[in-house]
Amino acid sequence: MPMREQPMHANQIEVTAETATRLVREQFPRWADLPVCEVTSHGTVNAIFRVGTDLVARLPLEGGDLEARRIELLHEMDAARRLLSVSPVAAPEPVALGEPGAGYPLPWSVYRWVPGSVADDTDVADSRRFAAQLAGFVAAVRSLPTEGRTFRGSRRGGRLTQHDDYVRRGLHRSTGLIDTVGLAALWEQLRSTPRTCADTWTHGDLMPGNLLVRDGGLTGVIDVGQLAVADPALDLQPAWNLFTPRARAAFRDALACEDAEWDRGKGWAFAQAIGCLWYYRETNPVMSRTAHRTLQALLDAG
Repeated sequence: MPMREQPMHANQIEVTAETATRLVREQFPRWADLPVCEVTSHGTVNAIFRVGTDLVARLPLEGGDLEARRIELLHEMDAARRLLSVSPVAAPEPVALGEPGAGYPLPWSVYRWVPGSVADDTDVADSRRFAAQLAGFVAAVRSLPTEGRTFRGSRRGGRLTQHDDYVRRGLHRSTGLIDTVGLAALWEQLRSTPRTCADTWTHGDLMPGNLLVRDGGLTGVIDVGQLAVADPALDLQPAWNLFTPRARAAFRDALACEDAEWDRGKGWAFAQAIGCLWYYRETNPVMSRTAHRTLQALLDAG
């Protein structure tokens, strides 16, 4: 990923293809002759580098505690293996864990390359077929046994009301970028949506850039860093961050969503987008535009 003129994060690490090449050659000599190339990406968590034709190196962009990062990457690899066991489409397969070196301060990971075009670069937004395929993926993730796990932590996926302060700050920062008055009223409607269903496994980050397309169909889902047990409505995000009303209805029908689950899905899509809209406006315009599209779709849907 070519480095942006402005970093997205205050603690962002500059990662170049040269650094990635040195890391691969020093730590994995069996891949030393493979070309290492930057991958254009609008992601916000990792710098992505293709290693040969079959592998991809993922280097975290934000600095942090070394051991904490290693635990995060090992958790992500475990999540990826779980997903591979049920996914109806291609998903990331972990290959190796790298260590700090060559001027890069953190652990990093290597996965199998998953081919396909990201959904944002295709015309699937109005496709009922694609919507039904994605619903099948969501249902497959939900089928994973929780083994007694429940939601833990403060990220998205617990209770919407836990995010009141975050949403208020996002609304304040987004003044002039969108109808924040309408959005504030909508949040008041969504934040207390009732919930009685149990936690399930969720992908947690079904953004258009993580959905891969080939010949108009869903061919893969990538980036499993947020895969965890949470409110199942969390994975309804694509209804508003990608789909038109026609495909949105097909997505809902395929998952048989009742009203409360659907409204919680709106709430989770809202909570993510309201933070991204202003935060990435200058440093990642694609992410900011996706957030705007999501919020406007929520406003239009009422």
